[in-house]
Amino acid sequence: MAKTSLVTGGAGFIGSHLTEELLRMGDRVVVLDDLSTGNTSNLEDVKDHPFLTIRSGSVLDEALLRELVGSADRVFHLAAAVGVKLIVRDPIKVIRSNVTGTERILESCAEFGCPVLLASSSEVYGKSETLPFTEGADMIFGPTERSRWSYAASKAVGEFLAFAYRKASGLPVVVARFFNTTGKRQSGQYGMVLPRFVLQAVADEPITVYGDGEQSRCFAYVGDVVGAAIKLLETPQAYGEVVNLGSEESTTIRGLAELVKKMAGSASEIVHIPFEEAYEPGFEDMPVRRPDLSKARRLIGYEPRLSLREIVAEVIAFTRKEGSDE
Repeated sequence: MAKTSLVTGGAGFIGSHLTEELLRMGDRVVVLDDLSTGNTSNLEDVKDHPFLTIRSGSVLDEALLRELVGSADRVFHLAAAVGVKLIVRDPIKVIRSNVTGTERILESCAEFGCPVLLASSSEVYGKSETLPFTEGADMIFGPTERSRWSYAASKAVGEFLAFAYRKASGLPVVVARFFNTTGKRQSGQYGMVLPRFVLQAVADEPITVYGDGEQSRCFAYVGDVVGAAIKLLETPQAYGEVVNLGSEESTTIRGLAELVKKMAGSASEIVHIPFEEAYEPGFEDMPVRRPDLSKARRLIGYEPRLSLREIVAEVIAFTRKEGSDE
């Protein structure tokens, strides 16, 4: 008999890929999304699937959550305010969505004893310089008057809530810390760097690198990440654990811009914009973000499949196709 999976934020970038994979596996999938940053166009390829139900609504709606969680076999909680630009522009929304919304999901899951995967973020490591980032490492955030750190703090509170509910009720919960995850359909609207670079490159517009470009990141393929998320929730040994999901292949942001320019055959100039101009005065960025994946390997045999070049090639091809279809 098919399982019923509830995916909050299922019309978002990662959520839509997760929805597609669950449908491919034979699940009945209920997507809950308020469409504030997600878009039903992300589900275009599966919108007529007989096992898919899309509900427009908020994770702040307690009655709706009880209805949906009560009929689900498992929950993937991805609904969140995401993207650096949105974080800086609307920190109240970020905190309310990421803290209150997460608590209401956990409360409903605890009531029904429903297994839940909580999507967290590498942002919770803050300004730590101890590399690679291991799940038990300390968190180091900047000052509270800088809204940039509200996202990291709100995701950390979500994790604390997850373990509080597990302690209180035995909730089967696993926390997945997603590192930079990318692939086709990701929007650059809220500050996601790879789709922004690709859009600029294919249009031969200046590729805008924020800061000196020496900040280092590891970009993971969305298909690898969602497959791992499903495996984690199917692995009881992962319950009560925090697990990094991402890639160990590192590049600087300047290096990413150069790679995108080369692979797109672009005439774009690479230009640098100060963080203060791109975001807000006093903005801080994490100089390095690199995960320790040993726990994911031990629990589910996780190994990233696609290299950065393969991911960039997919995003370029998708962006050009979307442009030609308009």
